[in-house]
Amino acid sequence: MHVQQIINNNVISALDPKGREAVIMGKGIGFHAKRGKVDNSMIEKIFYLDNQNALDRFKELLVNLPMEHIKVSNEIISYANMVLNKKINQNIYITLTDHINFAIERYNQGMLFENPLLWEVQSLYRKEYLIGEYSVALINKEIGVKLPIDEAASIALHIVNAEYDSTMSDTMNFTKLMPDALKIMKEEFQVEFDESSLHYERFVTHLKLVMQRVMKREQFNVLDLEFNDTIKNMYPKEYHCSQSIAAYLQEHLGHKIMEEEISVLTIHIRRLIIKK
Repeated sequence: MHVQQIINNNVISALDPKGREAVIMGKGIGFHAKRGKVDNSMIEKIFYLDNQNALDRFKELLVNLPMEHIKVSNEIISYANMVLNKKINQNIYITLTDHINFAIERYNQGMLFENPLLWEVQSLYRKEYLIGEYSVALINKEIGVKLPIDEAASIALHIVNAEYDSTMSDTMNFTKLMPDALKIMKEEFQVEFDESSLHYERFVTHLKLVMQRVMKREQFNVLDLEFNDTIKNMYPKEYHCSQSIAAYLQEHLGHKIMEEEISVLTIHIRRLIIKK
């Protein structure tokens, strides 16, 4: 890799052999860098962002934010990748780092923050919320602040956002809609579900993906009348429940839910009911 720009003592940008620009972190890598080849022995972290605007925004953050805020954000993201066992959208290096810096600034100014979605996040995004709790504890320890637990929910939403490649507005909207969609199912079958169970967690995940596909115009849309009719006839009550949830989501998301999505949702409802 060849040095493109020295951002500060610990950060540079460089071009890889394919001509892609990357941001590289390493202790003293900027101090020792010269125009030419990057010293690979000093590389600690390499970042590739989706586009040039994102890359430029990330470099701007690296220039203007305290390095300890950037490092704690990187540690949180690495922990999230490990816990979720997947690589999440790298734009989180921008969004979460910016958010953490703002949260610390707000704390230092004595501004209290209450997250109105705290309960929903705790209930719907269990793994992500636990990552948020870990994050708040880490920030408080490393930066010497006392961020409230509400910040765990805010950080969790950023994780969810990157995990499902959604916009923050969509993620917050889904979080607000989810409890009512689940309430429709509970009332239809007059049951309470074990919200800590794996089956419930899988159903919630599927419902999130349905809403995401609707907003991205990526719904299942392979017309299979035989499949749809079979599902409708085999599981009439579950199908009716699925229709009710779809009608609710259509009203609030502003997009039609396709018949195939309703049929697949019916199968997931059936699985949850029999595992109840």
